[in-house]
Amino acid sequence: MKRILILFCLIFLFSCKSKKAVIEKSIVIVNVSDVEAVKKNRAYDLGHRLLETCNTSRFKPFTNEEATEKVIQNATIERISATCKKINIRNGRFLSLNLIDVMHDEINNQYIFRYNINYEKKYFKRELTVVVDPDNKVSAISTKEVKPKPL
Repeated sequence: MKRILILFCLIFLFSCKSKKAVIEKSIVIVNVSDVEAVKKNRAYDLGHRLLETCNTSRFKPFTNEEATEKVIQNATIERISATCKKINIRNGRFLSLNLIDVMHDEINNQYIFRYNINYEKKYFKRELTVVVDPDNKVSAISTKEVKPKPL
């Protein structure tokens, strides 16, 4: 009787196993030369301007032609200065940006630019991500620390 009960429990467990959903990949890496110059320049200029604020403490606000309303509302002087204070202590002064890759989201028709941020202190790597929408406006901009890969 115990064996039958255990057998039914095992059959029940295996029958309840869910199937993995198939997720279609809509984001593809594109060649930098295939992207419009307007989009490349917009992403670089706004990213560089935002990071240069940490060095100069002067922020020129984004306009409606450059960025979406959401980005303009989130890019306040208070938020930028608080973020810059943390980054400057940990990474030092901002030096430059290097483009890592460009991805195209085919569903939303957005381009995602990833940049490597170079700072004075080389202890921690940071990455800047800028999303440009079909209207050539920046719809998202963010930085994150990149964890070092183990050997």
